[in-house]
Amino acid sequence: MANETKWSILVTGGAGYVGSVLVPKLLQDGHKVTVLDLYLYGDAVLAPARGHPNLREIKGDLRDPATVARALEGCDAVIHLACISNDPSYDLDPHLGKSINYDAFRPLVRAAKRAGVRRFVYASSSSVYGVKEGIEVTEDLTLEPLTDYSKFKALCEAELLAERAPGFVVCIVRPATVCGYAPRQRLDVVVNILTNLAVNTGRIKVFGGTQKRPNIHIEDMADLYRHILDQPDARIDGKIWNAGYENHTLLELAEIVKAVVGGDLAVEIHPTNDPRSYHVSSEKMRRELGFVPSHTIEDAVRGLVAALKDGRLPNSLDDPHYFNIKMMQKLNLS
Repeated sequence: MANETKWSILVTGGAGYVGSVLVPKLLQDGHKVTVLDLYLYGDAVLAPARGHPNLREIKGDLRDPATVARALEGCDAVIHLACISNDPSYDLDPHLGKSINYDAFRPLVRAAKRAGVRRFVYASSSSVYGVKEGIEVTEDLTLEPLTDYSKFKALCEAELLAERAPGFVVCIVRPATVCGYAPRQRLDVVVNILTNLAVNTGRIKVFGGTQKRPNIHIEDMADLYRHILDQPDARIDGKIWNAGYENHTLLELAEIVKAVVGGDLAVEIHPTNDPRSYHVSSEKMRRELGFVPSHTIEDAVRGLVAALKDGRLPNSLDDPHYFNIKMMQKLNLS
């Protein structure tokens, strides 16, 4: 049975894509929330929640121990979302990526323990599996990460499990590709890319087409973290779950977008040198946590179409704020 604990939660990366949906929900649930983020995508992301008595925002760097210590004050739970997200952004500056995604990780975990945190939830990635063609990708498969981004995600998982201790409950989520509308919008992930192109160019470009890509709606992703917070320690301690919903080929995703957007849309098939294809199973999440996603790819597309058409996402083809790699290039972080 779920408990009714009200947590004081540090959400690292709380002004990012998933964080921008999650943080308002946590406040609505009655939790206290501290956000630690560089706010690379602007200070307005959490503006609607600003001034909430249970929200504390710290604009700072995860790599700075004093900032981390300040952010952890009074917190008894951590949801660690912050990272240089996805391979292209990571590869722009591997030293930067490693410093944020890996080097800062164990110091954060140990600082959390010192601060009295009782629960630590880590957002890993389904990319840790590497290529697993023709089989259901379940949590007990060997990890074969192919890139530095995914290798460091896998290493962080191992380090978190090594820090597990009585009174310090840890768990790991391996999300599929997240899709849908958020206050801090990303338009560089597959469903969102296809929808943006469909609405604004009248064409959908698909590279390859037969590759399967697992997706999960951003509302479900945020709700999963909330659901985990509500579980008793014994149900989540030391556990790892895939977090996905629908596994479609790229061509199927394009057809879903075409059907929702409507009109005379052309679907263009282009060759690709990226044949990666995988089918992620989220059965363990359903079985052990009782969490079943409730938002479809169609829902994600509809939400994005509405936002693209009503002015919430201006200049959506060119503004770097929607594209991690363009923003990283623009900011030249170090």
